[in-house]
Amino acid sequence: MSSLQPVRGTHDLIGEAQRRHAHVVDTARRIAGLYGFDEWSTPIFEDTRVFARSLGDTSDVVSKEMYSFEDRGGESLTLRPEGTAGVCRALVTNGLTQSLPQKVFYAGPMFRYERPQKGRYRQFHQIGAELIGAAEPLADAEVIAMGRDILKALGIADDAVVELNTLGDIESRAAWRAALIAYFTECRDQLSEDSRARLERNPLRILDSKAPQDRALVAGAPLIGAFLTTDARIFWDDLRSALDLLGVPFRENPGIVRGLDYYGHTTFEFVTGKLGTQGTVLAGGRYDGLVAEMGGPRTPAIGWAGGIERLALLLDDAPKAPRPVAVVPMGEGATGAAVTLLQALRAHGVRAEIAYRGNAKRRLERANRIGATHAVLIGDDEVARGVAQVKALDDGAQAELALDAVAPYLAGTAGC
Repeated sequence: MSSLQPVRGTHDLIGEAQRRHAHVVDTARRIAGLYGFDEWSTPIFEDTRVFARSLGDTSDVVSKEMYSFEDRGGESLTLRPEGTAGVCRALVTNGLTQSLPQKVFYAGPMFRYERPQKGRYRQFHQIGAELIGAAEPLADAEVIAMGRDILKALGIADDAVVELNTLGDIESRAAWRAALIAYFTECRDQLSEDSRARLERNPLRILDSKAPQDRALVAGAPLIGAFLTTDARIFWDDLRSALDLLGVPFRENPGIVRGLDYYGHTTFEFVTGKLGTQGTVLAGGRYDGLVAEMGGPRTPAIGWAGGIERLALLLDDAPKAPRPVAVVPMGEGATGAAVTLLQALRAHGVRAEIAYRGNAKRRLERANRIGATHAVLIGDDEVARGVAQVKALDDGAQAELALDAVAPYLAGTAGC
């Protein structure tokens, strides 16, 4: 039997990879808490309609990338390809549309069937934030600022720039949509097959196309700025002013679009040049109609998601593995005292380990191998006198301490 390997597009998180991953999540969770966001956990699979509604049946995710299956009861279920839809569904399901605003942080695995490449997997992981129930431009600016502060706390803010665009309000998009249909209809024969199918149903989707023949045509397409209503322009101006007030630098990019009708006003991406073509590490926008798609009332909302794998790649250094204390019994008679001390160390918050076999020399070799800060040596003589020998493995310094003093001492020692 050939050795089993991870399924294509999945990967194991072990050692340094896991520490990088956990550092991204823990840092994001901490910063989100400072902004008043609470963490939600939604199921990793949902009724397929949750994502068909939220992503649109013309999107590549729905038409080509979702992992959908029929369960034994005949229900169509889908592994979640993103987190926002599940959060909005949970808001409605749990009757929280009357308790707004809700500020939600989440982290977890997502699933898409696409070609694996650097920083992109078929099972990937995201952090995300949703501010549901606030319609003001300041809410958008705060959500963007929180993303910036997470990147700053990770030490990678200098490598990423915020690119910003507006999709205007419903009236703005209606006028823009008509102009896009007229523009792309004139060059219909030059469009890719997918874009020709989208032309009548959702022309904004053409702007997201990666097909080379489409990209050339998209470059000359009408821009939303020419179609903004007075209210939409005020919102756009207020958003940029709020970002200036919060100290968030940005550059405008009219190419950032979202193709579904419930998206409006703000769209943004944090982009880096350090990951090649996969340069977007965090992206989001305003989606005032998605909660209604889930059966709730029309509710304003703004949010973003960031790829943990890509963020982890940008970290300069992996967080170091915590260093333990090694308890080394020397002789069978010392095992009981060693185990008691082991638990006392853990009760004081000290990471502590004991080797299960081997003589004292081998146990000390293992202490060095696992990077222990100290070795606590206990033999029959130490047990009789109620003491232990505490040896600092970095410099070799050794001290004799009473058994009940070892845990408090090491708990207060740097590195433990």
